[in-house]
Amino acid sequence: MLLAVDAGNTHIVLGCLDGERTLFTARLSTDRKKTADEYALMMRSLFDLHQVDRRLLDGAILSSVVSELTEALRAAMTIVSHHAPIVVGAGIKTGVNIKIDDPGQLGADLVVGAVAATERYPKPLIIFDLGTADTMSVIDGDGRFLGGAIMAGPRLGVDALSSGTSALPRIDLDLPARVIGSNTITAMQSGAIYGHAALVDGLIDRVEAELGRPVASVIATGGLAGVIIPQCRRAIAVDEDLMLRGLRLIYEKNQ
Repeated sequence: MLLAVDAGNTHIVLGCLDGERTLFTARLSTDRKKTADEYALMMRSLFDLHQVDRRLLDGAILSSVVSELTEALRAAMTIVSHHAPIVVGAGIKTGVNIKIDDPGQLGADLVVGAVAATERYPKPLIIFDLGTADTMSVIDGDGRFLGGAIMAGPRLGVDALSSGTSALPRIDLDLPARVIGSNTITAMQSGAIYGHAALVDGLIDRVEAELGRPVASVIATGGLAGVIIPQCRRAIAVDEDLMLRGLRLIYEKNQ
């Protein structure tokens, strides 16, 4: 069995995998103040909750974009699994041909998503990871990672509106009934959700124009994919297990 952890700015996704089978997944709030012992206690409790014997773990792997938490999570995973986790980063074999200006700048989350997507979906392809910060990754027909885009996610956008203006409130990201909002809250929700869906559709159009051909696959993952993607007009597959599957594949490549 494998303990796989993907640490993002808002949530930490944890999965226990047995080959291609997922025994359980969990989503924890990212808390930069928690210690390794606190995270270890939470992880151990999840194994108990799902009645999975953590003594059967053969290894662990970690992807983190929260640098100040990486060491605490690494230590916690070692305590829980009794195996030092592979940490996705420089020197790790991924099989991804990275063609950006400085491959060392590519975030671990983008690498993991690319590994999982290229293994399962026809190319060329686009990957959207929709969360606190949204990312777009573009992989060409030969499997080369060409680059992408980074933008503020819907939650970050509405929070910036609330904190940067005196009249706009903090809102929940509920789907409004109409694009044309009839009050301040529904207007902000419309901008955040329908506006973001239009952004995703528009980026796909522009990527295809730049590539000079239609993409074969568009995949979305992340905490807000289930809210944004149903409002898009393009055909986009929501893959909630993309990151955990990518971590498993990278772990296998490094054995």
